[in-house]
Amino acid sequence: MIELDGVPELVDPVMVAAFEGWNDAGDAASTAVAHLDKEWKGEVFAALDAEDYYDFQVNRPTVWLDDGVRKITWPTTRLSVVRVGGEKPRDLVLVRGIEPSMRWRSFCNEILGFAHELGVELVVIMGALLGDTPHTRPVPVSGVTSDPDLARTMDLEETKYEGPTGIVGILQEACTHAGVPAVSLWAAVPHYVSQPPNPKATLALLNRLEDLIDLRIPLGELAEDARAWQLGVDQLAAEDSEVAEYVQSLEEARDTAELPEASGEAIAREFERYLRRRDGGPGQSGGSHATDGEGAAYLRDTPSERTRPPKPKPSQRPGQSTEGESDGDDSSGPSDSSDD
Repeated sequence: MIELDGVPELVDPVMVAAFEGWNDAGDAASTAVAHLDKEWKGEVFAALDAEDYYDFQVNRPTVWLDDGVRKITWPTTRLSVVRVGGEKPRDLVLVRGIEPSMRWRSFCNEILGFAHELGVELVVIMGALLGDTPHTRPVPVSGVTSDPDLARTMDLEETKYEGPTGIVGILQEACTHAGVPAVSLWAAVPHYVSQPPNPKATLALLNRLEDLIDLRIPLGELAEDARAWQLGVDQLAAEDSEVAEYVQSLEEARDTAELPEASGEAIAREFERYLRRRDGGPGQSGGSHATDGEGAAYLRDTPSERTRPPKPKPSQRPGQSTEGESDGDDSSGPSDSSDD
């Protein structure tokens, strides 16, 4: 039974979800939802029963002390609500947890039950994958849906992916079959620096979410963190000629492929975002004007805070299919960008 006592009536609610695990390379997606929850002071109103969906030998509970009393935190998925004021008030229902170990259909049905009871108008599921993308360029974020009408009205790709999928793909399809509009946003994380965190990918996801739901998101220190992250990777790459050469080859391939993007819709989209942040908008009274972790002086992080990326080898470099999926088998990110 779904209990919603204490949850106020929501205004044009959008559900935003992300799950740690296979669909979350660099923890980029789950960190994006955590950022929304922190900046807008989300209030948890429900948590799914961990016994129903998780294998505790895979996702172990943690023990902690509260004033000398030992307590246990169980791995689960929690739902919170944030109220965003301004000229165009809109509420968000945030879903953040871990990809379930079992009973995925029941898991999705439970999430959809909350969406129905709360009057959710759109579900946005965020994910991140490992790909052949250079860390020096803007993070590619693809928006996909299974609904052809939604793809047309929101300028999204209609997914054609076939192959293994994760909870992001399953939840999106469950929404589609239930008649709930659903979109997946996928950020591509460089496979040669896949360890979390990746604030640049998190920032790119939030920027795309802004565009999608027309809501200004407070970035806090995220833009500065993204600059520091890129500088750290720049320095590490410069210390290894093999890595530097590989990054250069990715840059050349990316620049050649996306040359037409230098004009038209890409510039218009960035200009619109700039105007929103300059003029002010709902949900944020200030903050950085950076959009993708670039365009200002970098912050230097200390060597002790950085982890050296592994040297990429031909056998370790995942190729990309025509739909943008990575063929790598790294457990921190899915191999299917466009299935969702």
